[in-house]
Amino acid sequence: MRNRRASFCGLVLLLAGAASARAGMKVYVSVDLEGVAGVVTGDQLGPPGFEYERFRGFMTNEALAAVDGARAAGATEFVVSDSHGNGESLLIERFPKDVTIVRSWPRPLAMMQGIDGSFAAVLFVGYHASTGNPEGVRAHTMSSATLADVRLNGVSVPEAGINAAVAGHFGVPVVLITGDDAIVKEAQGLLPGIESVTVKWAYGFHSARTLTPEAACERIREAARKAVGRAKDVAPYRVAEPVTLDLRFKNYRPAEVLAYLPGVVRTDAHAIRFRARDVLEAVQFLEFVTNYEPGLSP
Repeated sequence: MRNRRASFCGLVLLLAGAASARAGMKVYVSVDLEGVAGVVTGDQLGPPGFEYERFRGFMTNEALAAVDGARAAGATEFVVSDSHGNGESLLIERFPKDVTIVRSWPRPLAMMQGIDGSFAAVLFVGYHASTGNPEGVRAHTMSSATLADVRLNGVSVPEAGINAAVAGHFGVPVVLITGDDAIVKEAQGLLPGIESVTVKWAYGFHSARTLTPEAACERIREAARKAVGRAKDVAPYRVAEPVTLDLRFKNYRPAEVLAYLPGVVRTDAHAIRFRARDVLEAVQFLEFVTNYEPGLSP
C-alpha cells in the first residue's frame, strides 16, 4: 500500500512539473536609450542625430542580450517595451519569434504597458538617473523639458522607481537594471536585491567613460541570466495605496492649469498633488500630464 501511495505521489509531482514546464516563464523587458553604452548627447537619441541609426542598433543589441540571458535562465516568453522617445527605436525584425514588442505612445501604463501578474520578472535595460540627480548622463524623469521632480507617497523616484511600482502592483519583481553608475546607485537604494550592470560612468550630463557595445552586451547577458535565475528571491517593489503623486514642473503654468482639474491640488507655484486609488491610476494621470495637447489629432 505504501509503495502504491509513493508511486501515486511521484506521478502527481511529475505531472505537475511537466505542466509547469509547459506553462513556461514570462519576462518583461523595458528598454530605454539614454542608459545604453556610448550614449552621451542628443546625437545618439533621435532621428535628427547623426549617430541615432547606429545607436538604435546598439539599443536593440542590449535588449537582445537581456532576452538571451533570461532565456538561459529558463524564460520562454518575452514582452519588450520600446520605452524611448517616440517608442519606435528598437529594430523589431531582429527579435526572435517568441518576443512581442510594445511600441509608440501614449500608453495607459507608459513604459510598462503589457505588464500583468503572469510575469516572473522584469528587466530594465538602458535606464538613466532621475531629474534631481546631478551626476547622471541625460538625467531626467519622464519629461526632460517639463518635470523637475516626481514623488510617490513623498519619495522622489526615477523612472525605474515608477516602473518598479507598476510591476509591484502586479506582484512582479524588478531583478535587473542596466545604465550608468548614477542610475545603478539610485536603483540599488530603492530596490534591494536588484542585479545591475554599469555600462558607463558619468562625468557630466553630456559626458561619460563607457564600455564598448560588445562588452556591455556580454555583461548584460550574464547579469540577466543570473537575475532571472534568482527572481523568486527578490521582493516586488510596492507602494502603499492610495497613492499620493507629487509633480514639480520647471515652469509655473502647468501647475496653475492642472490645478483646475478635480482631485488636483496646487501645492506651490511649480507643483501639484494628485491622490490616486493605486499606482496604475497615478501613472495614467502622469501619462495624461506628459502627453495631452489641445491640438492633438486625429
